[in-house]
Amino acid sequence: METTRKDHWEKIYETKQPNEVSWTQKFPKTSLEFIHSFNLPKSARIIDIGGGDSKLVDFLLAEGFENITVLDISSKALERAKKRLGGRANRVTWIPSDITEFSPDTTYDLWHDRATFHFLTKDTEIKKYLSAMRKSVKPGGYVIIGTFSTKGPKRCSGLDVRQYSEETLMEQLNGGLEKIRCITEDHITPFNTKQNFLFCSFRRTSLS
Repeated sequence: METTRKDHWEKIYETKQPNEVSWTQKFPKTSLEFIHSFNLPKSARIIDIGGGDSKLVDFLLAEGFENITVLDISSKALERAKKRLGGRANRVTWIPSDITEFSPDTTYDLWHDRATFHFLTKDTEIKKYLSAMRKSVKPGGYVIIGTFSTKGPKRCSGLDVRQYSEETLMEQLNGGLEKIRCITEDHITPFNTKQNFLFCSFRRTSLS
């Protein structure tokens, strides 16, 4: 029987600890720097796409943000994050969902995605992702996408990925989004290897 994308990620979070997966960060420095640059109020609605058991939510809570949502395809990843946060987990909205099947019932001031978008390798999946994003982010809101650059890995966690340059990412996000800035950086994995990432931020200018 074919393994579904959800099955794949549930197995990873069931069998591997944070120090055994490449994306783990003790401190999400770049994501926080981008978020701080927007000067969002603490009441801003923030959604972390593919947040899994990332510690970004920990730092956002510590800074006093009040409306945080974490979406991930893996229920096990979200349970792991909830367990780590303890009582603070009740202050977060948790959504177990494949992003390509996500239908938002509210709008957000910030859409943050570090390392989900590049796992979508089919044009149909990318269209569904972008549709969900456009429905989710209100005009004047912000988008942060962190994805493998053209110097990054071609596979990750046993799956093929799409690499992006600033130009090819801009092509995908064309329409209703204004680029603010892009950077590339090396992420050092828990096993001391390098993965080159492209991070770009955008402002939602219209509903087109």
